Amino acid sequence: MLALGLPLHAQPLPSRSDSPSEAPAPATVSQTWQMLDYLATDYAGAVRDGQVSSASEYAEMREFAGTVQRRLAQLPPRPASAELQTQAARLVQLIEARAGTREVAAQAHALADGLLAAYPVPTAPAHAPDLARGAALYGQTCAACHGAGGEGNGPAAAALDPPPIDFTDRARADQRSTLSLFEAISQGVQGTAMAGYAGQLPVDDRWSLAYYVGSLAYAGEAAEGAQAWKRDAPARARLANLDDLSRARVAQLAPALGEREARAILGYLRAHPQALPQSAGGLVLAREKLAASLAAWQRGERDEAQRLALSAYLDGVEPVEPQLDARDGPLRAQLETAMGAYRSAVGGGAAGADVLARQQAADALLQRAQATLAGGSADAASAFVGAWTILVREGLEALLVVVALLAFLRKAERPAMLRYVHAGWTLALLAGFATWAVASYAVAISGAGRELTEGLSSLFAAAVLLCVGLWMHRKSVGGRWQAYLKAKMAATLDRSAWFLFGLAFLSVYREVFETILFYVAMWNEGPRTWLLGGIAVGALTLAVLAWVLLRTSRRLPLGKFFSASSVLIALLAVVLTGKGIAALQEAGWIGVHVAPLPRIELLGIYPTWQSVLAQAVVALVLATGYALNLRRTPQQG
Repeated sequence: MLALGLPLHAQPLPSRSDSPSEAPAPATVSQTWQMLDYLATDYAGAVRDGQVSSASEYAEMREFAGTVQRRLAQLPPRPASAELQTQAARLVQLIEARAGTREVAAQAHALADGLLAAYPVPTAPAHAPDLARGAALYGQTCAACHGAGGEGNGPAAAALDPPPIDFTDRARADQRSTLSLFEAISQGVQGTAMAGYAGQLPVDDRWSLAYYVGSLAYAGEAAEGAQAWKRDAPARARLANLDDLSRARVAQLAPALGEREARAILGYLRAHPQALPQSAGGLVLAREKLAASLAAWQRGERDEAQRLALSAYLDGVEPVEPQLDARDGPLRAQLETAMGAYRSAVGGGAAGADVLARQQAADALLQRAQATLAGGSADAASAFVGAWTILVREGLEALLVVVALLAFLRKAERPAMLRYVHAGWTLALLAGFATWAVASYAVAISGAGRELTEGLSSLFAAAVLLCVGLWMHRKSVGGRWQAYLKAKMAATLDRSAWFLFGLAFLSVYREVFETILFYVAMWNEGPRTWLLGGIAVGALTLAVLAWVLLRTSRRLPLGKFFSASSVLIALLAVVLTGKGIAALQEAGWIGVHVAPLPRIELLGIYPTWQSVLAQAVVALVLATGYALNLRRTPQQG
């Protein structure tokens, strides 16, 4: 191996393809990207303090910039094509004006990133590279020129012109990513002794070699890097997966992390890529899908962009929501809203700047989520409080419905019917555990299936409760409840036994499965003793609430009981409507338009116009029905 630089005539890597219908990136994209990366790194050897320091290097920089500009013009059109051309023209202007090294490098890297966003190609290995394999390959193929330690002083170096690159030169290494090293290893460098190894080494070997070479400049900082990686949450957010790591450069990370911290962390991760977070694999997939969605949208493929955006949430975020909710519930809520807002922007014909801004906002939240899940296990207090909160939050709505049914039957003096309600909620608990077991060990229930089940069942329950609430209110203001119960209630309840069973079952079942998923995630996070304690206290809390509600209902006069019950049931109808719409939004059935409202999941309030308007319609129907009940009651008796 020699100067890992730029080949002008080389075969590019195969393009990434997220679906059979996605057009592959043109063959020149990988080569053009490498040209920009080389320009950003070697411009410092051509111009210094506004003066040409090497005429030959400067001529090469001008040639590369012009070649990039021409190649971009020849690529198939994308929504981002005009912006890429503008950036390329700006790069040419900077080089012609002998601008500073940092300004030229920043412009070249920005253009390179934009190129990959518009025309995606593989930018990372499929799995963590093997550094031991990389070291062995280096000794076999590279040490003769670059030296055993990478200083560019191998036995064959004296006879080579230009001389081999010194991989331990930090100033140069700071500007290089392992992706750029991988490209040079794969394609070779024209005009030097550096040959391409794409036909000789498998892709995994080339990545292992690139990572090993990329670690040589920072070999003495492994211990410091390991400690920095553990304590630095911003770094974990920025380097959440192999794609991030393969494209990262010290110069890119230094403004946020500091040069010393960036060198230590990047050197450590290049030498130990297996240290990247493994628990956030779903979020890695989500970020990949999100990036692919933006690329599809930039190509004008709106349907494909929507499909990928929905897949990013359902296949990437949904599976790890329980873990994330157990660690940082507000972050999980923000992520749901942001992903939905991006889907709506893609599907609603939003302006390019708006789509890009929403994609970047969602990706930033995904990075935060990755850092959160990579931050170690939960402590005792958070496990206890999380377990208690989840059970009370998820169980309260179901509890209110079941208690209302039980209290109603007792007021109606129909104790024989209680068994249908008790059978409904008991079987719902058993069915919830059975569904989880089947989903875990027999079949995979998709994220869309879970959201659709929750959404449709919530809306169905809301519709039933809306009708029941209006009916109960009409009877509560009639003044003749005792006569009505004696004359009609017995026959009505006898015919409605299975209806009572179904309502109790549905109200409980819709909460059980999701609650179990949360607890499974927390069980894997630990500590388990405190988790069980939180569950036990949560169950006790619900039991106390049930006892208080039932005892209170017995003391209320019949008319006041039905009046209060009608209000409670109406409120539950509004809450379930909001939750049902939110679940269907997550499943991709309904769009998402963000509203400036707080997120209060206990009340079914979500910061989207669709859910709020649906709740407003239900509230309006209830208000109209109550008003009509009050007007008709005096005549009906």
